[in-house]
Amino acid sequence: MTPGKALTGAAGADALKSAVGEFWEQGSCGEVYAEGGSERERFEAQARARYEMEPFIFSFARFAEGAGKDVLEIGVGMGADHVEWAKAGPRSLTGVDLTQRAVDLTRSRLALYGLSSAVRTADAEHLPFPDASFDVVYSWGVLHHTPDTPQAIREVWRVLRPGGSARVMVYNRHSLLGYMLWARYALLRGRPGTSLDQVYADYLESPGTKAYTADEVRGLFHGFSRVATTVELSIGDLLEGEAGQRHRGALLALARRLWPRALIRRAFARRGLFLLVDAVK
Repeated sequence: MTPGKALTGAAGADALKSAVGEFWEQGSCGEVYAEGGSERERFEAQARARYEMEPFIFSFARFAEGAGKDVLEIGVGMGADHVEWAKAGPRSLTGVDLTQRAVDLTRSRLALYGLSSAVRTADAEHLPFPDASFDVVYSWGVLHHTPDTPQAIREVWRVLRPGGSARVMVYNRHSLLGYMLWARYALLRGRPGTSLDQVYADYLESPGTKAYTADEVRGLFHGFSRVATTVELSIGDLLEGEAGQRHRGALLALARRLWPRALIRRAFARRGLFLLVDAVK
């Protein structure tokens, strides 16, 4: 699907979901950091880079709380977080992903460390599990990619037990990264009327990617008894790591050299891309 091409109705949603799957089959999130000679070295390099850039994953996920519980991760990617859940000693661990690539990578990673989980391909909008199957549902940066995000969140609610915990990261609409993308792909192209939503859909990761405000998230999670949100800066907001590799050019290269990261961390922490949602059913 090309940027700006609108798809509507059930056929459009199916086409968009297929395009999302095709995008992530080309490379799971963070795979660019999987460097090294052996499989173990590649997995460890990716995990090391992930947690150096996003250390707040640990305080948000609270992996240790999975001990003795039934845990589901939606969107396993390369499996780094899934390994952390497995290490916690859950009663059962299940992982799903839209792509076979992610499933294969995660299974290989688990086997390398002698860990186990029921990992399979599945659609987040139609989870293949009975009602009230899990104590914890975790999803980091995934549900904003599926065409019907509200339906995916309804599925999270459905498969959770009463009192169960949903820990979900989605993208924050009013982020520094969003503003940068808008400046480059709307303002500088003479299309200032282009919305942030359209810019995210066309230029951030897979086709149709969405971003939300905290108020919108609380609406999406309205069926939960408690919903708390926080915001974290991403490497995209800070122009660090491999951020921006899809968007090249002299202007970006200059920005990466001059970007006032210390100031941004102090003054613009609430304009991070990551909107973390901690909800209780």
